[in-house]
Order: sequence, then C-alpha cells, then structure tokens
Amino acid sequence: MRIAIIDLGTNTFNLLIAEQTEKSYNILLENKYPAKLGKGGINDKKIVPEAMERGITALQTHLKTIKQYNVDKIVCMATAAIRSARNGQEFVKRVKAELNLTINVIDGQKEAELIFDGVKQVIPIGEERIMILDIGGGSNEFIIANKDGVLWKHSFDLGIARLLDRFQPSDPITSNEIEEVETYIKGELKLLYEALEKYPTQTLIGSSGSFDTISAMIAVNHHPHLDMQKVMSYHIPMEYAQEMHELFLKSTASERKEMKRMDLHRVEMIVLASIFINFIVKEFNIKDIWQCAFALKEGTILQIIKNQL
Repeated sequence: MRIAIIDLGTNTFNLLIAEQTEKSYNILLENKYPAKLGKGGINDKKIVPEAMERGITALQTHLKTIKQYNVDKIVCMATAAIRSARNGQEFVKRVKAELNLTINVIDGQKEAELIFDGVKQVIPIGEERIMILDIGGGSNEFIIANKDGVLWKHSFDLGIARLLDRFQPSDPITSNEIEEVETYIKGELKLLYEALEKYPTQTLIGSSGSFDTISAMIAVNHHPHLDMQKVMSYHIPMEYAQEMHELFLKSTASERKEMKRMDLHRVEMIVLASIFINFIVKEFNIKDIWQCAFALKEGTILQIIKNQL
C-alpha cells in the first residue's frame, strides 16, 4: 500500500510518500511547499486570507504530485498554525469542500509523540537521556527520552513565525534585540527548567527544518563531499554551531540568500531559530548536538503501520 503524509506546518507543508511493506516502509518521495500559513496573523490567532490561499495552493500542488504515485491513502496532520487559529476550522472545512482532504488537527502533546516516533527510527536512543527539540513556525516541541521511551514532553507556543511576528528584528539583528528575544524565551520555558532538573541531559537532538538547514550549511564547509540527502543524522560539533550562529547574527537577509545551502524559505527565520538553539545550548549546558532528518511525518507513518493511528 502506498501512503502519502502531508504535514501542515506553520511555515511549510511537507509531503512524504511511502510504500508500506509487511512491517516497515520505503520512502518514495519527500517534498515541501512554503505555505507560510502563520504569516501575518499567528499571534492574533488567525489565518489571514492570503495565507489561507497559500495553504490551498500548497495542498493543490502536493495533490498533483500524489496523483503521479497512485497513492492508496492520504493522511493530513495539522499542527500549531491551524490548532491555535480561531478560524482554523474554517480552513479545515474549506479543504474538505474544495479538495476532499480530511485534516487531522493534533494537539501539542500528540505532535511531540509523533516527533519522538520519527526520531527514534534514526537515532539510537540508549540508557542516557536525550532531549529532542523540534523547531516549528508556531510551536517548539521538547521531548526528554531514553530507551524506555518518553520521560517528559511539552509543546511551547514559541515557534519562529511567532517570534518573528512579535519582535520584527532589524536587518541585521541588534545586540539589544537578541537580549530581548532571549529574555522572552527564558520567561516562557518554566516547565522545561523544571523537567531538566528532574531529568538532566547534555545531549540535544534537533529535528525538522531549521536543524536541517543549519546542518547542511555546516556540512558544505566542513564535509563538502557529504550528500546530506542520504544522511539521516548528522553530528554538529559545538564550535561549528557557534561559528554558524555568529555568522547569522551579523548577516543581512540579502547576505543570507547568498550563503551556500541556505533554504531560501528560511532566510527570514533562521536568525531567530539560531538564537533559540544557542539559548538552549548555553542555558542548559548542552555538550552534544545532533541533527535528525526524521520528525512528525515519519512518526505518523510508523504509527499507521503499527495501527496506532
């Protein structure tokens, strides 16, 4: 059976098409479309008309791709932008009426669970506790886990689209603005501080878009022969992460557009994403960082195969 998973994120609508085998699956295609569903309204808890149109166009584009693969089943998972918007259900109903797609709007806890189920397929999680961070546009998920499973998880409304809309930083960002962003982040993470007191760890696993972009940009300089499309996890040395972070802080948007392997859809948001990651690394004394290519959509297909979804 062929299954298509559409992950309707705040910034990007991600598509995964896979062939289910007896107990596993083979990935046939991965694709993405920059829907920017949260742009212009995420902190007002609404999807503005232009964003709604971008969302419809993104789904139409993915459906054209899906049609070429003779897919048997389509599963749509919606996260922060849709679940937090007052008119989120209006978008869900419109998609059903116009495209005949049923959107499953999941809460932050379910989102974190699916992310963990994606990450554990790639990262060997043993006795030592690890902390997974999935940076999204509307929310950021933290999961603390070991080989026994999830010890703690939470979804914070601190996605990068929210931070960008709230702070609207200068180009390049100023030191005062960086301090302002970090102070705000710190004030919102009370539950994470409590969790890490109970379950301390010094290993950070970053899943999803921002980490994918940062690792690809580091690899092009330090591991130029590495094909990142074939790499499911990538170790990010601390000095390389710091080097990239400092480069982002002093760069303008036009300069970032010219950087090797920069995802052009992340030019606006990558600085704030890097500030968020750097804050977590410093604040919680992280010693080891890994990027993981698997996240929510891979976790979704695993749960479908195991009849958990």
